[in-house]
Amino acid sequence: MNWKNFIGHWNTVAEHRKWVRHYCFKMGLYWQGLTHDLSKYYPIEFLESVKYYQGTRSPIDACKEVNGYSMAWFHHRGRNKHHHEYWIDNFDKGMTFNIMPYKYFVEMLCDYLGAGRAYMGRNFSYAKEREWWQGKRKTIAMHPKQIEMLDAIFD
Repeated sequence: MNWKNFIGHWNTVAEHRKWVRHYCFKMGLYWQGLTHDLSKYYPIEFLESVKYYQGTRSPIDACKEVNGYSMAWFHHRGRNKHHHEYWIDNFDKGMTFNIMPYKYFVEMLCDYLGAGRAYMGRNFSYAKEREWWQGKRKTIAMHPKQIEMLDAIFD
């Protein structure tokens, strides 16, 4: 195991969770702020993320580029209701994009901001986060009403 990656990933997850707590607490989502992304500490998620750690982006994305999939992502998205992918169903019938309950939608927004803070560090800005969203929204598989809501928030 690469200890530099281990420490780097541990610190990135801690920084991310700190910012998600910050935003969740501002929104009154105290429990979600405290329990956000605890599954990242499960071995199936943590060890893969250490292996593909880069410090500037999600190790899950790096793993997907190499393998075409990520076991950490399969585990993570199935346990964390703040991911829009959790709310997609009926894959055999073209997919149904269900509307996320409000508290998970807000936690997702806090997650986006927390990831931006963790990966961009001092270079973070809401303008850069908006730019990130403009790119992501073009291919995201999410209920259209929630895409519209995020558009309004980021604008």
